[in-house]
Amino acid sequence: MTDEELQARLVESADLLRGHRIALLTGAGISTDSGIPAYRGEGARPGSDPMTIQTYLGDEAARRRYWVGGHLGWRAFANAAPNAGHVALAEMESSGVVSGVITQNVDGLHLRAGSSHVIEVHGTMRRVFCLHCGQVFDRRDVAVQIEERNPWIAVPENVALAPDGDVLPETTAGFVIPTCTVCDGMLKPDVVFFGEYVPPDRFRAAESLLRASNALIVAGSSLVVNSGVRLIERARRRGIPLIIVNREPTRADPWANVTIAAGTSDVLPALQELLK
Repeated sequence: MTDEELQARLVESADLLRGHRIALLTGAGISTDSGIPAYRGEGARPGSDPMTIQTYLGDEAARRRYWVGGHLGWRAFANAAPNAGHVALAEMESSGVVSGVITQNVDGLHLRAGSSHVIEVHGTMRRVFCLHCGQVFDRRDVAVQIEERNPWIAVPENVALAPDGDVLPETTAGFVIPTCTVCDGMLKPDVVFFGEYVPPDRFRAAESLLRASNALIVAGSSLVVNSGVRLIERARRRGIPLIIVNREPTRADPWANVTIAAGTSDVLPALQELLK
């Protein structure tokens, strides 16, 4: 897309959106400029293989591997900073242009950027819960337990990484998996794994936000996951303006009023300026 084409689509989008209450649906593409790789498309981690709930529950070796990689990933999440796209959405919410954000991300960057109405449909890395007794823990407390039981993990050179950034088996062999400090049950991060359903109350909250809005921007989502497609379908039925900002094509491009094949860190601040 040339600069002239980008500017024309930005102006067309702003004309469609002006005077509307805008809901946002965001995916991994909005966080890649914060250093958090996506599963798909530009900025994706090569060879990434998302954990399924079936594997997590049924394979202790895979679960151990997940917790080693998950602990290192959580540390990276904790150090990541919101980028210009996150900040633009928070400021547009503050000014009344944006009604809220429905995000498929678990990194918490929208909240850290200052957005207040955020629905994290796939959960959050900030919490961990026990699958046996239901006790909820702050991820920071679980991290302390992990490092107390596995002090070597706090020293980066002790963690063997594959070329794609994944954790090698020799790293995980002696790893002690964290457990519930109440009942010693199995812990799971409060995120929706592949093969799990989005909790119904969370999806209803997303639907409610969308109903309270009369325009929708998709930012940085490939719309491969069904929860996003279901929300797009609801917006399509109502005939509200739909703008898609994503570097690669998405499943919903044929339904969009405007598609912008560019990065969210560039497009969202530009839209913010045009909508002032």
